[in-house]
Amino acid sequence: MKTRFAPSPTGYIHIGNVRSAIYPYLLARQENGTFILRIEDTDQARFVEGATELIEDTLNWLGLEWDEGPIVGGPAAPYFQSKRGEIYHKWGQKLIDTGHAYADPTDSETIQKYRDECNAKKIPYLYRNFRPENPPEWKPGIPLRFKADPKPRKWHDEVVGDLEAGPEVQDDIILIKADGMPTYNFAHIVDDAEMGVTHVMRGVEYLSSTPNYLALYEALNLEVPKLVSLPHILAPTGNKKLGKRDGAKSATEYRADGVLPEAMLNYLACLGWNDGTEQEIYTKDELIKNFSLEKIQNSGARYDETKLLWMNGQWIRRIADEQGISALYARTVSAPEITSRNTISNDKPTALHGNNDSFWPESAAPYDDEYKQKVLAIIYDRLKTLSDLKTMTTYFFENPTIDLEMITGNKFLKKFSEDELSDMLMLASRKLEKIPESDWNADNLQAALNELLEETGKKPAELFSVIRIALSFAPFSPALHLTMNVLGKNLTLSRLQSAATALEND
Repeated sequence: MKTRFAPSPTGYIHIGNVRSAIYPYLLARQENGTFILRIEDTDQARFVEGATELIEDTLNWLGLEWDEGPIVGGPAAPYFQSKRGEIYHKWGQKLIDTGHAYADPTDSETIQKYRDECNAKKIPYLYRNFRPENPPEWKPGIPLRFKADPKPRKWHDEVVGDLEAGPEVQDDIILIKADGMPTYNFAHIVDDAEMGVTHVMRGVEYLSSTPNYLALYEALNLEVPKLVSLPHILAPTGNKKLGKRDGAKSATEYRADGVLPEAMLNYLACLGWNDGTEQEIYTKDELIKNFSLEKIQNSGARYDETKLLWMNGQWIRRIADEQGISALYARTVSAPEITSRNTISNDKPTALHGNNDSFWPESAAPYDDEYKQKVLAIIYDRLKTLSDLKTMTTYFFENPTIDLEMITGNKFLKKFSEDELSDMLMLASRKLEKIPESDWNADNLQAALNELLEETGKKPAELFSVIRIALSFAPFSPALHLTMNVLGKNLTLSRLQSAATALEND
């Protein structure tokens, strides 16, 4: 078995393109087959410098290693269509020799005239009705067209099922353009044949072109590979195909935002496929084991970024719980390069790096790995993405700006006067000050807080809220005793006293 992923290097790799790589990869690995990466770069007008490297980097990030293709090579090299010109010309000549192709010198103005004539008569435009009577010899600068043999076509799609189409959808399509480059319609068939591809997996939008492909297979005397049409990824509204305007970012942007490759692979694999169980979290090995063409759904799959982020949070916790905080921490200090959406469409993408080349806030730079791992250990279970660290951990690395409204406006604290709130903080400070620094740990801190509740008669939501806000001035912080343990005695007492003084003087 051989499958392939054949993207065009025309910009960012969209998540729909990524899924088109995942399914053939899973199938090839399940059957101990070969997964090929082929770069379809014949459209030089849309080619973007650096996009090929972005494709390769994204596949490597997801763990979708290819057996043949760029970098690794293979028996059917080269794997860039722009370097396979002689191969296409050889196959084009085969079609000429058997009477299945002809050189077409017709200029674009004349072709447009044919279109206009058909529109005026309200009949379908088919170029085969305007074939030149005496085509010249094919040579550089003249397009090569397929000479269609229109007839009913029947075929089987592994997802959609048995299909058929009439002769009215088959036409004299261009095989090789005037610039010598092949069209997709011709190049992919030649390449799949040369590379021994057994399963062609691509978007369902190619179904309408399949009759023309079948005619080409027949004319070239090639066996038709198994055809697998993948359902559309739909916009969140569910009424159209997902596009850039629907809020979905590129795979690279999700990566830069702190989405883990395990989560992205997991989510996209399940976006249009389900093994019939209630399982939602899959490792790559589990996906390989459970994947099957029969379980790819026929209808479109609605894109849900909320579900992706939920799944990412699950994977963050899984890595921390199963591999340890150090394993998760390693992910947080190696933020990927990201490429500007505004510059990739120009001559060359511009690499932009995260702060300190990590997902941590800039103020974390002076702190050592041990301290940051302590912070991560008490906050990881609240993260949706690694980039949340920038906003959720700042107060561990710099003193927060005192915002008394956060205290006085809190729903549990509104009923207290500022003097009462200040007294609560000072009582807490004096209580905690009695704990020797050598005994400053989570257990002793929790015991002291419990004693303070009894001594003050306050409810946990009241006492703990004012202390929590005074320490972080953030909408969220981990369990109070864990937060204080990481901050340390001196910083904890200093912040409690500063907030108390600010309340007293307000």
